[in-house]
Amino acid sequence: MRTPEPSLPTPRAFIALRAVLCSAALLTACRSVERGAGSAHPVADRLKSDIAYLADDRLEGRGTGTAGNDSAAAWLARRHQALGLLPIMTDTVRGSCHDVGPARCMTFVQKFVARSAELAHAGKPEGLPTQNVVAMAPGRDRALAGREVVVIGAHFDHLGRSTSGALDPWARDAIRNGADDNASGTAAILELARRFAANPARRAIVVVHFSGEELGLLGSQWFVQHSPVPTGGIVAMVNFDMVGRLKNDRLIVYGVGTARELRALVDSANVEPKLLLQPVADGFGPSDQSSFYARDIPVLHFFTDLHEDYHRASDDVWKINAVGEERVVALAERVIRAIADRPEPLTPVRIAAAPRMSSSREGSNVYLGTIPDMATGDTPGLKLTGVRAGSPADKGGLAAGDVIVEFAGREVKDLYTYSDALYAHKPGEEVEVVYLRGGERRTTKVTLGTRGQ
Repeated sequence: MRTPEPSLPTPRAFIALRAVLCSAALLTACRSVERGAGSAHPVADRLKSDIAYLADDRLEGRGTGTAGNDSAAAWLARRHQALGLLPIMTDTVRGSCHDVGPARCMTFVQKFVARSAELAHAGKPEGLPTQNVVAMAPGRDRALAGREVVVIGAHFDHLGRSTSGALDPWARDAIRNGADDNASGTAAILELARRFAANPARRAIVVVHFSGEELGLLGSQWFVQHSPVPTGGIVAMVNFDMVGRLKNDRLIVYGVGTARELRALVDSANVEPKLLLQPVADGFGPSDQSSFYARDIPVLHFFTDLHEDYHRASDDVWKINAVGEERVVALAERVIRAIADRPEPLTPVRIAAAPRMSSSREGSNVYLGTIPDMATGDTPGLKLTGVRAGSPADKGGLAAGDVIVEFAGREVKDLYTYSDALYAHKPGEEVEVVYLRGGERRTTKVTLGTRGQ
């Protein structure tokens, strides 16, 4: 029996929860986070202050499963409460809500255990306990309450002291604070949450800070698989990853082709003084919007591009362009409001484009078009988050949720064995793929393609 999809609280429930949460003492706390009064750039000051907290050495780089990551999550939960956002998840640790009351049974923290093939190969098959932080700014349209939302999100984890994924392994266990990656995106989300709490959009805004992104989008994958809101009611997801180093006014916006209306909405939101937008149609990429686009949800990803400090211990707060990030936030707010205030939802589009996040090996250009689920499950094999439209996998009938267990006669146990099997072949070869769908074993034949075509 399938678990019924959760529904959102009613407007009356929202009002009751807000009354409980925003007590007189809490309202004082709400005012205390409005930093920058009297400054020439109060928004930039708030952004810089939040980034400085998250990128402080005391949090040791916010690595998933570390005390610094847990401290950052607790701080974000307190910020959500202080901003007047509402929790929308039941605290399962408390058990029944009847004993403590519905308001006290709600939580901002979505706990999960981050598991992946990478962690298993690193000697941690049991995974790492961690958490997303989730809240909501209610919408003003009661007719849409409980039915349609816009999700805005950013990952708050970084590399910590780990050299895994670091581009300066010679620095060994130096703290990699990740000021731009992704304290900048986390601060942008907090600023947007403040604005939508004070001035609601028509649809509700779900605010999510993801953990486990650096380990393979684990937090966002967990969220879409255990969403506190019906995923069918998510009209769009807007992601912020590395938005703190605006240079020459250039802003990259991924996902403008994932809905028919998005390109025009983004362009119309780019008012004077305009940013130099570099639109990319594709919705897949190495950040958390991919987990949502794999569910056919329109997405956008704001990004001020890579730089020489990416995944290095030199990614520190003093290099952040806070005034530039303020401009990115202002543009993003206009885009999000345009989406949230539309009479009708966006029209999703599946993009048939070259993959950006698939594993590859030097010299290999073989292409199947699968989007792997980086988390490990109880069933051996490679679970698919999605497949590319028009790809060999799509033509072969593979779909999101399938688990590949054999590829061309070779057993597939995880991402590593799948990669070994895939890259043993060349474009144009026909191979047999065995997969599980709903526990049923199925077989299909696919003709492998060439990456980028």
